[in-house]
Amino acid sequence: MGATLRVYKRRIRSVTATKKITKAMEMIAASRVVKAQRQVAASTPYASELTRAVTAVATGSNTQHPLTTEAERPTRAALLLITSDRGLAGGYSSNVIKAAEQLTERLRAEGKEVDAYIVGRKGVSYYAFRERTVQESWTGFTDSPTYADAKAVAAPLIAAVQKDTAEGGVDELHIVFTEFISMMTQTALDDRLLPLSLKETAEAAAEGKDGEILPLFEFEPSAEDVLDALLPRYVESRIYNALLQAAASKHAATRRAMKSATDNAEELIKSLSRLANAARQAEITQEISEIVGGASALADATAGSD
Repeated sequence: MGATLRVYKRRIRSVTATKKITKAMEMIAASRVVKAQRQVAASTPYASELTRAVTAVATGSNTQHPLTTEAERPTRAALLLITSDRGLAGGYSSNVIKAAEQLTERLRAEGKEVDAYIVGRKGVSYYAFRERTVQESWTGFTDSPTYADAKAVAAPLIAAVQKDTAEGGVDELHIVFTEFISMMTQTALDDRLLPLSLKETAEAAAEGKDGEILPLFEFEPSAEDVLDALLPRYVESRIYNALLQAAASKHAATRRAMKSATDNAEELIKSLSRLANAARQAEITQEISEIVGGASALADATAGSD
């Protein structure tokens, strides 16, 4: 076997091994995304109904509360960025980081300082490389988040909302994550969690889901106490739903990236196989030519001796 053919054979073996890995990762991501989809579907109704309950309290009382009250001159905002702990997911993390950068620029243009809270090693590394300050960060659970993880993330954010800005508190809470729309479509999204938009809450209170008119509520012991109790539940449920959507989006992006890598490996193997066959045919042709040439030379030598 010639040197050229050995090189092609070695490359084919290497690409074939890589193809097996990417195919396995594609199948793992496909199984995980199905589970993540179910979790998103299970958590969304709770988050939606809790939001409706909060809007009912907000529109049914004149209570001044951080959950619903807009600051006259907001000066500080918290931004929660949800990225991934791992790569191999195409542009998943870069897209959501880009959305966070755009939101940060917009908030700063409005004269607000931005406190960053990061979920996922990709976001933490991005901020660390640029030597940016991060208030809190969490890693290790982005592939399969639990409600306990959401509570851990929500705790410092709720504390910041409840503090005065002079004491390190914030006037607004924003979240940037990747919304899972379908297996082929995931969109980086920024959403303001707190305070709730008064216009949106009024519309939600006037007309509920599927056109259903929301009932009137009586609050005991008071609307303010109800909002105090709902504030952590609301933030936790929204963050949990965002974590699940981000996890489903990441698995879908990984599946798509690994399928593309597998397809590219197959094409490369076909191309290398054709080159290897051409090299083998060239070697065979050369060997035949050498044999024919040797036989001819031997025949000429024999004829000369006669």
